[in-house]
Amino acid sequence: MYAVIEQGSKQYKVAEGDQIEIELTDLAPDAKTIELDKVLFIGGDGVNKIGKPYIEGAKVIASFPSPEAAVVKGKKLYVTSFRRRKSSQRRIGHRQKHLRLTIDKIEG
Repeated sequence: MYAVIEQGSKQYKVAEGDQIEIELTDLAPDAKTIELDKVLFIGGDGVNKIGKPYIEGAKVIASFPSPEAAVVKGKKLYVTSFRRRKSSQRRIGHRQKHLRLTIDKIEG
């Protein structure tokens, strides 16, 4: 069984036991699980459910070790801007933080 979820303006195809990295969200300091309730599609095992836009009552439960340990940094990106013939250049780096989750259960 798998599901397609929406989190942070992105869509992810997940199955039980998968590890995904989503955009960093605010979490309680003592939280161990997170419920993702924006489920767009559930499929597999001969069952297909399509939401309009979301499936009512469906959710995906994911866990992480602790909020501090689950935060990982993404790949470093460099942005370069320059003006031609002015000897003006600038290089800026950016590194996005993500939240690493393990999918425990798909309900719906």
